[in-house]
Amino acid sequence: MNPLKQSHSVPLIPADLIAIFDRIFSDAENTRLVSGSGEPEYLPADTEVAYHRVIFAHGFYESALHEIAHWCIAGPERRKLVDYGYWYEPDGRSAERQREFEQVEVKPQALEWILSEACGRKFHISTDNLDGDPVSVEQGRQNFRAAVVTQAALYLENGLPARAEILKEALLDYYHRHTLFGTHLFVPEDI
Repeated sequence: MNPLKQSHSVPLIPADLIAIFDRIFSDAENTRLVSGSGEPEYLPADTEVAYHRVIFAHGFYESALHEIAHWCIAGPERRKLVDYGYWYEPDGRSAERQREFEQVEVKPQALEWILSEACGRKFHISTDNLDGDPVSVEQGRQNFRAAVVTQAALYLENGLPARAEILKEALLDYYHRHTLFGTHLFVPEDI
């Protein structure tokens, strides 16, 4: 049986991830993980809501891990800005805009991969540009995959950002994966 597809003693339920995240970060960072009904986004505290919100799309566990990864990387000044001050251009980006997108996405996707491994979820790399030129999309995907693999290796060698490390350990504890962690990283053809 493929260990990545094995059943978990604890199923991967977004409400559990929300509870884990909020237990660790709601007081310490005044930040909560929120399941949204639309596109994912980050909203800093404002006059209407007293806490920061990492909002993930449609209750998808994978979306939550991805948005958490962005939050783990964002520094204090970026966390004061909606979506950390980054732009988002939808599917169908030009090759140039796609390279810009990928530069911003390498570190979050490397962290997402590590967090996915911590909870036993298969990671799927996303270039998020299905409507782009097919040839440039596939070549870009290969280059992007290599960059994500390299960054994940650097994180594991040099350490994760502090909040990512705390969450990784909490996920390993919750999903009982300490002995399995890292066994499926660095298989780039699988991501």
